[in-house]
Amino acid sequence: MSKTPRAAIILAAGKSTRMKSKTSKVLHSVGGRPLLEWVADLAASAGVERTICVVGEANIDVNAKARELGLDIAVQEPQLGTGHAVDCAKEALTGFNGHVAVLYADTPLIEPQTLEKVFEALERHDVAVLGFEPEDPGAYGRLMTDGDELTAIVEAKECTPKQLETRLCNSGVMAARAKDMLSAVARVSNDNAKGEYYLTDIVEILRGDGKSATVVHASETEVMGVNSRPDLALAEKAFQDRMRSRMMQAGVTLRDPETTYFSWDTEIAADADIGANTVFGPGVKIGADTVIHPFCHLEGTSIGEGANIGPFARLRPGTELADETKVGNFVETKKAKVKKGSKINHLSYIGDAELGEKVNVGAGTITCNYDGYNKHLTEIGDGAFIGTNSSLVAPVKIGKGAYLGSGGVVTQDVPDDALAVARAKQVNKEGWAARYRAAQSKRKAKKK
Repeated sequence: MSKTPRAAIILAAGKSTRMKSKTSKVLHSVGGRPLLEWVADLAASAGVERTICVVGEANIDVNAKARELGLDIAVQEPQLGTGHAVDCAKEALTGFNGHVAVLYADTPLIEPQTLEKVFEALERHDVAVLGFEPEDPGAYGRLMTDGDELTAIVEAKECTPKQLETRLCNSGVMAARAKDMLSAVARVSNDNAKGEYYLTDIVEILRGDGKSATVVHASETEVMGVNSRPDLALAEKAFQDRMRSRMMQAGVTLRDPETTYFSWDTEIAADADIGANTVFGPGVKIGADTVIHPFCHLEGTSIGEGANIGPFARLRPGTELADETKVGNFVETKKAKVKKGSKINHLSYIGDAELGEKVNVGAGTITCNYDGYNKHLTEIGDGAFIGTNSSLVAPVKIGKGAYLGSGGVVTQDVPDDALAVARAKQVNKEGWAARYRAAQSKRKAKKK
């Protein structure tokens, strides 16, 4: 990485009209992460020391998110084009004498290594533009080159028929030395059909100053922009395809890749086996040799090695499962810490709980953790056996090696190695069922 200081300007002042949402488009998510956060993290990955987010006055939610991410703020009002947006960031760049990249908050999938190549290109050239070759160049601006030199950026509607044959297109992302970029944007004209100041014009301006420009190549997927709900869906698909490929290349088995969905931070170790129709929300980490059976949903969860999950399990935030644990079909967990070898096989809810090693939780067990105002903890010691259809009313402690009889409502602590039976004594009333049926039949007959 170059020792030249780096900065980034993230353009995020758009009005999000096509998204048709009360939420600004750059706060919509791909892979469980807002678009703006993707781009801020991209800048951080390149080692920038200053990141300025350009917002509009109406982008209150974007402004708040940018501040939460620790970004500097510049306001563009009115919005008069990309060149004008960069000019609005000049005050935030006061005293900065390094390289600056212009990024777009609605373009979340650029790879860190690609941005690194853009900055590296500035060691040999004065301007670097990120280009790509789409399947359909259509209305994209074309990049005219002579060898490795970028000679011009030409908008599609201004291209000659010969220029339209060029497949190399402009992504909008570019970088230059800060003083050169700010000098050039100050000279950009708005003498065009839209009356806007285009950042692309700085290439011609700087070349006129004797500066050199070049192109760094990216894939079409990386520079995909999000302006509408269909665009958001396409970006999500591209992200999921990328994650699926990376997971399998890293040694993770995906039984049905097309129905497995990841978040931006999903971590899965080699030799894990993931069943069909599994969804990973943010904050999931899975150890080696763990099996996730089909139709599971996991979020905010860490799982050790050799665990067995599902099918149809829902693991909610705060779930921590140690090695060789089992959470079976139709089990829901939340803020549950489960130690090695413990099993919650089926049809149970375990929330706000701590389970020791080799605990067996019978079917239909519920930790009654909420009293209408506060959440309370259930603690279960090593080797305890929880009978089926047990309700554990927290706060409550079940001792090591204790047994709970089936069907109990446990409201008091159970000592180590004790048997707790917390149900009413069974009473059989001979002949009651026959008398009841006869009475009901007689009553029904009278109604006819």
